[in-house]
Amino acid sequence: MMCSFSVALLTHLGLVTGQTAGLAVLLSYVTSWGFGPVFFVLNIPFYILAFFRLGLKFTLKTFIAVGVVSALMQVMPSLVRFDHLDPFLGAILSGVLAGAGLLIIFRHGASLGGIGVLALYIQERTGFRAGWFQLGVDAVIFLGAALVLDLRLVGLSLLGALITNVAIGMNHRKDRYIAR
Repeated sequence: MMCSFSVALLTHLGLVTGQTAGLAVLLSYVTSWGFGPVFFVLNIPFYILAFFRLGLKFTLKTFIAVGVVSALMQVMPSLVRFDHLDPFLGAILSGVLAGAGLLIIFRHGASLGGIGVLALYIQERTGFRAGWFQLGVDAVIFLGAALVLDLRLVGLSLLGALITNVAIGMNHRKDRYIAR
C-alpha cells in the first residue's frame, strides 16, 4: 500500500522514480498504457533471475508483491484524489513512503521485482548495498526522463528517489531484522 501510494503521488505530479517502477511510469506517460500492467509485464524477466538466484520462496513473495502493487495502482486513482499537492512535498513524501515500503518488503524476503531483485542479489553475493546499486541505476533512468519531462520535474523526482535509496542504503543490512 505504501509503495502504491508513493507511485500515485508521483504520477499525480508528473514525476518519475527509478528502477523498474520508473521505467513503467515513463512508459505510462508516453503511451496509453497504465502503470499497473506495464509494471507487471516489465518484471517478468526478473522472476527468472529471482527463481534461479534467490529461490522459489523469494520469487513467489516478489510475484505477489508486484501483483498487489500493480492491482492497487489500477484502482488507486479512483480511491485518492488531490485538490492541491505541492510538488516538492509530494517528491519528499513519495520518497519516504517508497523507502519505508521497500524496506518492509525486503525484510520479509521479497522485492518489487526488477532492479530490486538484481540489487538484492548483488548485495547478498558481494555485500554492496542494494540502495546504492539502485541509486546508480536510477541515475540512468533519470537521464532518460530528462528527455521527455520538464527538468524541474526530473529534479524533484531525483530528490524523491534519493530519499528512497538513502533510506534503503542506510537501513537494509543483514544484521538487522529479517523475517523468515
